[in-house]
Formats: sequence, C-alpha cells, structure tokens
Amino acid sequence: MKPFLGAALAIFFVAAAGYPARADDKDPNAILDKAIKAMGGEEKLKKLDAMTWKSKASIIINGDSNDITLNSTVQGLDHYRTEFEGKFQDNPFKGVVVLNGKKGWRKFGDQAMDMDEDAVANEKRQLYLQVIPTKLVILNEKGYKLEAADEQKVGDKPAAGIKVTTPDGKDFTIYFDKETGLPARVVAKVVGFDGQEFTQETTYKDYKDFDGIKKATKVESKRNGQKYLDQEVTDFKVLDKADADAFDEPK
Repeated sequence: MKPFLGAALAIFFVAAAGYPARADDKDPNAILDKAIKAMGGEEKLKKLDAMTWKSKASIIINGDSNDITLNSTVQGLDHYRTEFEGKFQDNPFKGVVVLNGKKGWRKFGDQAMDMDEDAVANEKRQLYLQVIPTKLVILNEKGYKLEAADEQKVGDKPAAGIKVTTPDGKDFTIYFDKETGLPARVVAKVVGFDGQEFTQETTYKDYKDFDGIKKATKVESKRNGQKYLDQEVTDFKVLDKADADAFDEPK
C-alpha cells in the first residue's frame, strides 16, 4: 500500500508543479497555433493582406502629452500610409508617412522629405511590428525562426513568449496571454525618427471582433521603460486591396 500511495502522491505533485509550464507553454509552434485560432483562425488571417484603421492617441514628447488622431492603411509588409493631425504645445500640426516598397516619404505640414535607405528599413521594422500581432500566420512562413522565451506577466496575467528571428536576421519577442491565447505584448529594439535606438515594449488589450478577426483596441508603447504612446483603435476594416494611390508620394 505504501509504495502505491507514494507513487500516487508523486504523480499528483509532479502534475501540480508542472501545470504552469506544461509542454504547450514551451512549444513555440503550439503557442502560435493557439494564438492563430484565438485571433480568428488561419483561413481568415491568411486573407488579411490589406487593412485600414482609425485611432486616437496620446503621444508623449519630453514629458508632455499631445493628442493626435491617426488614419492608417497597410498592404503586405512594405506598403503603409498613416495620416495624423493634432496639437503640439497648443500648436496644430498634421503630417503623413508613406512606405512604398523600397521608397518612403515623410511630410510634416508643408515640408516633405524622402526617406533614405536606413529610414526605409527602420519604417519597415515598425510596420511589421504593428502588423504581425494581427496577422500571426506570417510567422509560419519560410525564413522565420521561432524559439520559446521565458514566461512573463503582462499586467497580472501570465503570458507565454516566443522569440522571433525574422528573415532579415533581426529579432523580437511576442507574448501571448496563456488563458486566451491572444497577443499581449511585443518587445523589440527599434530606431526612432532621430536615429536613436530604443527597447520598445508594446502592450495590447481590450480585444474586439471585427468581421471575425480579433483586434486589440487599446495599445500602449514604452521606450526604454518610459511611456511613449497610448492609442485607442476606433475603427478597423479588412480590405480586398488598398486604393491604388494610397502609397503614392505625398503632395
């Protein structure tokens, strides 16, 4: 009886102790599969090539919070347009950033400029860091390397992590809520407009359903631990294809 009791207790304690770190929590492919299902399923996400969304945001510059509105359109991982306007120190401003393959432009007020090669590369990285948490099926494509990352808490909830190395050799880590499977946080090195490198931490919450696809409607970004951007998505639409002139050079 005693050997049987000892074996039973051993099984119980091993199972109880191992629950937070079960095999699926350490298998990046299993974590990703669960997330894809939670976001709407593989079939829907594979069709998600073009999308547009509107948001209102608060951007923190030198400790001051500035309200802006944004209207963004994306196609693939190398075509992007975002128009923004708001006030900076009570002065109204507006602008547009466009990425079109190997070309890119920025326009602030009446001042327009071409992006150089490095600026285009930095903008592309920012773009796929925005897109990948929505279109997760990209991570199953050839050239992406997935590894398990240490578990982290996002808010008060445990999150399973995947370290992703992209085809260009750069990496980032994406964390998924262990209960829902939904993306909860992305941590990556990024280069800002002024050329300075930051560790950027973007947290996602308040998911809503848009035509069968889950989209985080509250997004908070920190750079080197300091809050940089609070954003609320007010509208999100999947497009068959973006307008032909959406990614033209701004005039």
